[in-house]
Amino acid sequence: MDNFLPFALPEIGEEEILEVADSLRSGWITTGPKAKKFEADFTAFLGDASLQSISVNSATSGLHLALEALGVGLGDEVIVPTYTFTATAEVVRYLGATPIMVDVDARTFNITVETFARAITSKTKAVVPVHFAGLSCDMAPIIALAKKHDIKVVEDAAHALPTTYQGKVIGTLESDITVFSFYANKTMTTGEGGMVVTRNPELAKRCRIMRLHGISRDAFDRYVSTKPAWFYEVVAPGFKYNMPDIAAAIGIHQLRRLPEFHKKRDAMAAVYHQELSGLPLELPSIAPDGDIHAWHLYPIKIKPEAGVARDVFIEQMAALGVGCSVHFIPLHLHPYWRDTYNLKPEMFPVAQCIFEQEVSIPLYTKMTEADQRRVIDAVKRVLVHA
Repeated sequence: MDNFLPFALPEIGEEEILEVADSLRSGWITTGPKAKKFEADFTAFLGDASLQSISVNSATSGLHLALEALGVGLGDEVIVPTYTFTATAEVVRYLGATPIMVDVDARTFNITVETFARAITSKTKAVVPVHFAGLSCDMAPIIALAKKHDIKVVEDAAHALPTTYQGKVIGTLESDITVFSFYANKTMTTGEGGMVVTRNPELAKRCRIMRLHGISRDAFDRYVSTKPAWFYEVVAPGFKYNMPDIAAAIGIHQLRRLPEFHKKRDAMAAVYHQELSGLPLELPSIAPDGDIHAWHLYPIKIKPEAGVARDVFIEQMAALGVGCSVHFIPLHLHPYWRDTYNLKPEMFPVAQCIFEQEVSIPLYTKMTEADQRRVIDAVKRVLVHA
């Protein structure tokens, strides 16, 4: 279909293209000056000089580094929502620890302090709240409970830039570490990439060392030194998680455009809210007054009275030229997680119900008003026919 509207597309401008070309011409294409600039710019964007930002090649890498720096290991338990992408839990297994899946809130699709509390044991080392679709979890009670039990908090903020909670930008709360994603469909992109943010200098130091083979000095620092600087030491068995300058070059300009990107996403979400209200749909929660929803996704739930199953809805939308997706297939339904931990749908009734009804419709900045109108008209047409 020539005029098929895909579910998501990145918006890359001439500034990003020129910056990448500059990196290619400079001869420095791996982690170097532009990665350092991107990190500094990101900290400045968050608006808290006490923070340190560490660029990585994916948010998955960032979550792995975060938990490793916090000392998660064999015998530990890490609490995660079942309603998330597999990366949130798989990094726990990288470290030999056990992910403990919990249910989520029916309206926000986020982990709650109640579901967190019920899962705490003497082995709980950390909790990973996921800010689903760009709406913050209710972090104050989660952080308070974590501190009470000496549990570390790692925010999975893959969807949450520039989300705020109680007036503070996600990344500046009192959690231990926050991890952002810059994957191609996120609110800003570097193609592949992520950012680890913490105000704890020891955690930042550990993440920097472990993101590049456990080496005590960055390659960039060694290679640009005007004095002999070949010596380095491997102080731990690290990983290969650094962000190259080619990716950072894109990120520098995407970050500058993020406010305009968010303004458009917010406006598009408002149009969806207005146009789709009154239909047999449950529309996504909006942010509390004074706070920001990043609107990475626009997830709707198809009510039973709509008369059309979720999978059929997606098929009929595709037939009308509109791509949709599902976020997410809960972890407890995937063979590895289900079979390894003997998980059953009835253990997660809320997440199971959400999954059976949820569909994400297109919302991205390259969409035109006409594109959004096509989506709205297609939704109404499918529901009317049903």
